[in-house]
Amino acid sequence: MKDETTAAGGADLEAELDGLVAAFAGLRRDLEQVLLGQRDVVEAIVCALVADGHVLLESPPGLGKTTLARSIAQSCGLDFQRVQFTPDLMPGDILGARVLDEDENGRRRFVQHRGPIFSQVLLADEINRATPRTQSALLEAMQERQVTLYGETHPLDPVFIVLATQNPLEMEGTYPLPEAQLDRFLAKLILPTPGEDDLVRVFETTTGGAVPALEARLDHGSVRRARALAERIAVPSDLVRRCARMVLASDPNHEHAPDAIRTNLRYGSSPRGGQALMRLARAHAFVRGGLHVDEDDLAFACVPALRHRLVLNYEGEAQGVATDDLARLLLEHASA
Repeated sequence: MKDETTAAGGADLEAELDGLVAAFAGLRRDLEQVLLGQRDVVEAIVCALVADGHVLLESPPGLGKTTLARSIAQSCGLDFQRVQFTPDLMPGDILGARVLDEDENGRRRFVQHRGPIFSQVLLADEINRATPRTQSALLEAMQERQVTLYGETHPLDPVFIVLATQNPLEMEGTYPLPEAQLDRFLAKLILPTPGEDDLVRVFETTTGGAVPALEARLDHGSVRRARALAERIAVPSDLVRRCARMVLASDPNHEHAPDAIRTNLRYGSSPRGGQALMRLARAHAFVRGGLHVDEDDLAFACVPALRHRLVLNYEGEAQGVATDDLARLLLEHASA
């Protein structure tokens, strides 16, 4: 880290920052060895972990979404649970339920069994295959960070993060997440197909078996501390204003919206999208070892934070417009 002990709150704090930054750098390197050819995705998901936000992962089957989620939990020393979403999955299968049990004396009583949501890293596999009722049960818990079962409220773990996946190739028989629920995800990441050299490395070093054991570089406490320190990363006022301009310009009815936004979007980003942009930019600054957010951090966070919050209209869908391009346009427009 830079020698700015006054801004960082003293030499001890700066040393702690250095240690955490080094640990997260090691985490990225480990994940890049497990998920070959996905360097940008690995960096973004590590930033989302620091930013305390849930992530939606999208790609065809076989590109490592499940492997990535499991490896993150292993490297951070966190409890991992996986739920395969299907049309017959019920909210109780995720949240938990009460069952009638009999003790050793023959007395019957209701016992509460907690569901997989009471974990630290939850993989919601193929979330768009579950019914809206089941999706809502999960997404409500994601937002409130607590679960209410039979009138009793149970807080979730402080480091709780959901990594949800969906397959864009098989949409028949699915229940696409509505815009209001997509907004609960801090970031949406799309895993590209690896290049030729990366595929060669995959074929040479793996056989599609178990994920190799990773060193636990972090633990529960260090993840919480990293999140607390990332929140203290300074954001210059001009970048905050630029973020506000991006959110406003994403509204196709706004007077300062670019022509491409007016033509191709039905809805733009909510203020929550701007908050996600700031949180992800702060986390990126922290992970790279910076003490303040700069333009590169904002540019890095732009597409993951906004791509799922920009809703195309009929014309935009017919023309095959990419929301990634519109997110970059908003960044450029706000910088002018």
